[in-house]
Amino acid sequence: MRLTDAVPREGSKKRRRRIGRGISAGQGASGGFGMRGQKSRSGRPTRPGFEGGQMPLYRRLPKLKHFPLINRINYTIINIGDLAFLPANSEVTLSSLMETGIITSDDGPLKVLGDGEINVPLNVKAAAFSASARAKIEAAKGSCTIEGTEATAASTD
Repeated sequence: MRLTDAVPREGSKKRRRRIGRGISAGQGASGGFGMRGQKSRSGRPTRPGFEGGQMPLYRRLPKLKHFPLINRINYTIINIGDLAFLPANSEVTLSSLMETGIITSDDGPLKVLGDGEINVPLNVKAAAFSASARAKIEAAKGSCTIEGTEATAASTD
């Protein structure tokens, strides 16, 4: 086998259309572009997404980076740095934090986040804990208890 033997099979290649080269070429006169109008002009293709002046689809749709979560749980969040001045071995729940005035609004189940430091042991009952908050509370000889119906497997976010 030689390089010259590597040719396409008979009938597999067709000659290209030569637009606008006279009536005998088969695509003369208007060259297959019709009579008049924007689509018959030279340099004719409009830019991608152009809809004839109508507001195009890519501008009609909202500019979202991601889709929203459908049944998203809104948590009342607190950092463990806000719990550092509570007395040792006290029980920390959403209702007890509301009574002491540390939290002023109930936005949903309590979630404890790990910003700050804690040195006193506390018994914290919440719907969710971040991994760093759980580690810091347990390092201070405290306990973390997940409570409430909203407590899910994703409580260690």
